Amino acid sequence: MIGGYWLHHYQQKQAVHVQKPTPIPQQTVPQPVLSSATAITPPPAAVKPVEQPKPAQSDYYTGDVHPNQLVPPPAHRPPAGGKAELAIIVDDMGSSLAEARSLAGIGVPINFAIIPGLKHDRAVATYAAEQGIEILVHMPMQPKEYPQRRLESNGLLLEQSDEELRNRLLGYLQILPQAVGANNHMGSGFTEHSDKMRVVLKLLKEKGLFYIDSITTPKTMGLKVAAELKLSSARRDVFLDNEQNEGYIRGQLDQAVARARKNGHAIAICHPHPTTIATLAKALPELQSKGVKLVKITRLVIAP
Repeated sequence: MIGGYWLHHYQQKQAVHVQKPTPIPQQTVPQPVLSSATAITPPPAAVKPVEQPKPAQSDYYTGDVHPNQLVPPPAHRPPAGGKAELAIIVDDMGSSLAEARSLAGIGVPINFAIIPGLKHDRAVATYAAEQGIEILVHMPMQPKEYPQRRLESNGLLLEQSDEELRNRLLGYLQILPQAVGANNHMGSGFTEHSDKMRVVLKLLKEKGLFYIDSITTPKTMGLKVAAELKLSSARRDVFLDNEQNEGYIRGQLDQAVARARKNGHAIAICHPHPTTIATLAKALPELQSKGVKLVKITRLVIAP
């Protein structure tokens, strides 16, 4: 369109030298404004679907123990005062004192499992003890996909000698002398080996601690070995926050409540994610009206 305009204008100018032109009203030909907005652009790329946040995982398995790995179940214990008892363990503590304060601020019985070696492990343990919160050593243990899956540098590995395992565990206890028991951090590979678990649990018994099996594999040997050693122990019933949204966490908490009502008691494990803390702050104070009593973990440990 622009080229045609200039050709027409040129012809008019040539005609001036041949004859006396008849005045022609000049017409304004609109010229398109070229800009980045009107420039020719390639077809839009295909829109990628929005990725949903991946579930938070404590390890690969969040179900129950395989029937072949179960020890004889303890006798049903009637709930104290007519209320089912539920213990909440918050794993992976020790990296933030602010998380510890937020959880303690909920104002209900809660329990911390602290990973020894994290930046604020001692500070969190000291604060928890001051608040009357019971502490577990959250023992880092080899997962099945190690070393592709990261593990803390002070973790317990299958390739380590019995002496090395004992030395590492003693190191944990030096960092967290306030601990009343221990549970496994990851460990889907480690806990399937009875010989290695025997080394760990034997030392826990020597030190007067109990063991909570987080059950990150259906083939865990933790419960069987604990029974053989006559070590006080218990097991995780429900993981609360494998997905980080309030609806899911509340649904898992309802499952824990149902298990507690059925058996008289239950243990639920979660992690100090912001969504988890916010949900617990709203949901835990409501449990008393549902006939459930939150308790310290020592209340639910089963003596041999």
